[in-house]
Amino acid sequence: MSTGSCACGRIRYELRGELIGPVAHCHCWQCRKHSGASFGTTAAVKTSEFHLLAGEELLSSWQSSPGVRRFFASCCGTPIHKRREDVPGFIGLRLGTLDSDPGRTVEEHIFVSSKAPWVELQDDLPRKPGGIPFGRRG
Repeated sequence: MSTGSCACGRIRYELRGELIGPVAHCHCWQCRKHSGASFGTTAAVKTSEFHLLAGEELLSSWQSSPGVRRFFASCCGTPIHKRREDVPGFIGLRLGTLDSDPGRTVEEHIFVSSKAPWVELQDDLPRKPGGIPFGRRG
């Protein structure tokens, strides 16, 4: 079991399961903009294993593209997860919100074809020009 929270701690959650599929640094423009960084680190989790412990009323969302909602803490702006209508049993969890070690490390870079031009990848992780939507693999 892992725990997580937003930056101000008013939203807290518990993950009662494992990360599914690859742990990825996503370089798509949406993850960059939503995280305010050069990539977002995400992994899929089963929706049924993600439990809000506090702050549910502070969780806001917006539609980032057709069928995709991104959820964030309205109190401090922390991105928490995203949901895809076509993959209802899973969410894409922002791993930067974890407060405990999930027991996994990053396995790949995805959407490197749209990475920020000023970013140089200096590790040996696999690099994919696109990506596979979470919940479709593993």
